[in-house]
Amino acid sequence: MKKIAFIFARGGSKGLPNKNILDFCGKPLIAHTIYESIASKIFDDIVVSTDDEVIAKIAKEYGATVPFERPKALASDHSDEWQSWKHATETYRDDFDVFISLPCTSPLREYTDISAMIDKYENIKCDAVIGITKSNHNPSFNMVSKNKEGVISLLEKSDNNIFRRQDSNECYNITTYAYICNPQYIRESANLLSGKIYGYELEKRVCVDIDDIDDFKFAEYLQNNKREN
Repeated sequence: MKKIAFIFARGGSKGLPNKNILDFCGKPLIAHTIYESIASKIFDDIVVSTDDEVIAKIAKEYGATVPFERPKALASDHSDEWQSWKHATETYRDDFDVFISLPCTSPLREYTDISAMIDKYENIKCDAVIGITKSNHNPSFNMVSKNKEGVISLLEKSDNNIFRRQDSNECYNITTYAYICNPQYIRESANLLSGKIYGYELEKRVCVDIDDIDDFKFAEYLQNNKREN
């Protein structure tokens, strides 16, 4: 099974400018995913899809390949990353069997998990395996919407009143930890969740997704704490 890891990193981040190349514990954020991916020896290639010359340069310096440029139309604030996945699977130079997306905004991932997720993908009949983690929130208990007047209501109405989270159905958050997919499924499907998707449960501590400065500092704290321990 030929396994290709893809790292999608555009240059125009607004929530945290230049987040993909900010110094994170001693090296650019994207470099952590590249370095650990190479060290894991799981993948046949580590590919960075980017529209940004600086990101491309850093990616190559740390050992990734940048065999194509991500079109600007697929790198805006409003771009659908699924379309970037389609572009990558259609543009990559060789045929391959397993597509693995490793967002560099999830630097705390452990590659024993990635290996286990790939094994799960190879041993069950599904279109994709994605990381999930237990949620403290539930749409029928403590998740609400708010109208223009500020009045709130539960997202999910139920005939049975639920007063404790423990009495509600267990909910999970989709993480940005990793996505293991069939390349053909990506080419032919409208979105990630339109097929048979298997959720691989992960510990919350390794699933921090960096979107703003608070996430960044929290992830740095956890990373430094892991080193010290």
